[in-house]
Amino acid sequence: MLEDRESTDGGATPEVVIIGAGPAGLTAAYQLTKRGVASTVLESDNVVGGISRTVERDGWRFDIGGHRFFTKVKPVEDLWHEILPDEDFLMRPRMSRIFYKGKYYDYPLKAMNALKNLGILEAVLCVVSYAAARVRPPKDQSNLEGWISARFGARLYRTFFKTYNEKLWGRPASDIQADWAAQRIKNLSLFSAIVNALLPKRNQKEITSLIEEFQYPKYGPGMMWEACREKVEAAGTKVHMQARVTAIRHEGGKATAVVAETGGAPTEYQCSDVISSMPLPLMIKSMQPPVPDEVQRAADGLSFRDFLTIALVVPERFSFPDNWIYVHDPAVKVGRIQNFGSWSPYLIKEGRTCLGMEYFVFEGDELWMSSDADLVELGKRELAALGLVEPGKVEAGYVVRMPKAYPVYDEDYKKNIDTMRAWLAANAPNVHPVGRNGMHKYNNQDHSMYTAMLTVDNIFGASNDIWDVNVEEEYHEEKAAPAA
Repeated sequence: MLEDRESTDGGATPEVVIIGAGPAGLTAAYQLTKRGVASTVLESDNVVGGISRTVERDGWRFDIGGHRFFTKVKPVEDLWHEILPDEDFLMRPRMSRIFYKGKYYDYPLKAMNALKNLGILEAVLCVVSYAAARVRPPKDQSNLEGWISARFGARLYRTFFKTYNEKLWGRPASDIQADWAAQRIKNLSLFSAIVNALLPKRNQKEITSLIEEFQYPKYGPGMMWEACREKVEAAGTKVHMQARVTAIRHEGGKATAVVAETGGAPTEYQCSDVISSMPLPLMIKSMQPPVPDEVQRAADGLSFRDFLTIALVVPERFSFPDNWIYVHDPAVKVGRIQNFGSWSPYLIKEGRTCLGMEYFVFEGDELWMSSDADLVELGKRELAALGLVEPGKVEAGYVVRMPKAYPVYDEDYKKNIDTMRAWLAANAPNVHPVGRNGMHKYNNQDHSMYTAMLTVDNIFGASNDIWDVNVEEEYHEEKAAPAA
């Protein structure tokens, strides 16, 4: 353990309580150990990794949502290789497509592939629609529908984006803010896609390109966080599992303690700082004394979309090369299909693969409350409806539910977050939200980790604005082309 126990401003050793043992929480704990500080980690679940966990059932391993290990943040990549040795990483080919009306479309969209599959008439109509959007773009581009229509035209928006995104969010795309689109959809227009497809490669100097491969822990992303937990515990950090935070006590303008229940018994942990990756509204509601009504209403105003995976074991001949396929067919409920064998051969068994049927749900709705057996049958029916696998060929099925997987970017989310941030800054500035749910921000794993790394630096005297992480309007899996 390094002997760097004082903060940079000469203060005493921080006494840090970390809420959540996902990528952000465990990264914070790991960075603190590098400064010689052992912390206390409180995790409400019985598995580390949050949404980046790997679920294991009968020797099959499932990735929750798919986690490509690619980042533009060099300190994060360095940290991955500190936690896991190089030999535990695989280099995997990147491939994802859209399944629409029985045809596969490259995703992100490639103009020639899309126009060819659509057919001449539909392709012409899409180009005309795009031209109309250029002449008279949508007046309101603050929402998902307007933002995409302005860049691709209304017809391509309805074909390739509307159905999937409304499955994802469970509401009209016009109700979702464009912030999400700017981060998650390749930021180009139909015109630039055609230009990029036609330009000779040797003449491209500044055009960016998509990553063609990515790193991936051979036993799934959970392998990373299980190793990280072992490292921080070896350095003296206490990781308490199934410890549900019930209160964050504050007085005199700072948080003083965190209360968590394990097996119904409460334990109070004194603190100088709290790093929280628990959902932001739940963290605000746990403050004792309670927050004012205005702040409570802001917390109540934030919402989440939940997630479940139906993992189906099938013979290897039903495999496909994609990491995942987006399903835009409105006749089925499934939104995306993972092929875990394309992520890593260590996740599956010889002669078979496992397909992850992904459904976007609300906790407590009909799908969420269905029995595992009924959900497995639904997965079989929908694979058959898509013409991918006959129901009788499915050998086994498993269901994994993941609450609060996606923070919703609705019309009021920014205002609500600003209200909560202002209250924290004035009343408990030593409570530091980090990560996807902790900040109610659609962070990838690398950005969640980076918010934790910067927060630890802040505890030791730095002045990083972690809310600036991952705000660039730039596609996450795009890299600059090498200089000529």
